[in-house]
Amino acid sequence: MNKERHILLLFPHPDDETFSAAGTIMMHKREHGTKVTVASLTSGEMGRNLGNPHVANRETLPLIRKKELENACDIMGVDELLHLGYRDKTLEFEDVQTVATHLQEVIQDVDPSLVITFYPGLSIHPDHDATGAAVIEAMRKIPESKRPKLHTKAITANAADEIGEADIVYDIGDLMDRKLQAIDAHESQMQEVSAITKQKIDEGDEDTEAWIRYEEFWTYEC
Repeated sequence: MNKERHILLLFPHPDDETFSAAGTIMMHKREHGTKVTVASLTSGEMGRNLGNPHVANRETLPLIRKKELENACDIMGVDELLHLGYRDKTLEFEDVQTVATHLQEVIQDVDPSLVITFYPGLSIHPDHDATGAAVIEAMRKIPESKRPKLHTKAITANAADEIGEADIVYDIGDLMDRKLQAIDAHESQMQEVSAITKQKIDEGDEDTEAWIRYEEFWTYEC
């Protein structure tokens, strides 16, 4: 693991950062004391779940998901959390250059050595793909001499067929429990997913364990 001065995670929804890179940022902090900033483009107000039993309604869900993200960030040791104010499930309809200019400002203000986001076109959800595309455009607006590295997360089943195998893979084995705790913090959305995931891991399901244990990224050259 290369030492990073400051990592910026740019993701569209609360919980994207946890599933994508919780173990990675915890390893960086433990091994190198790296500063970590998480920037969430939306508050996830259109999330499909409200908890079971309900912990939210449509009016309260944005505030609850923001609090859940704060709790997850505390578990992961995140130093700074930014809410960027976009609406959930609308990012694909935003002008990509307008969003990119905003994200360029965020990146330059944070001044990271590494940015992590989704790989556009290979990230399942339209908001995921739109965020990745805007981040790439934002990076291109930054002079090359001042541009941080960019690692992307591709999550479609055919990602390796489309772009090759990930060139960065972290085994976060001894941090799996903390990652699962951070996932649990997103209670309104993740109760069922978390329970099933833990049960399958306890039963020895190797695919489920690998899904949590190995965090894969593709280096993106802008």
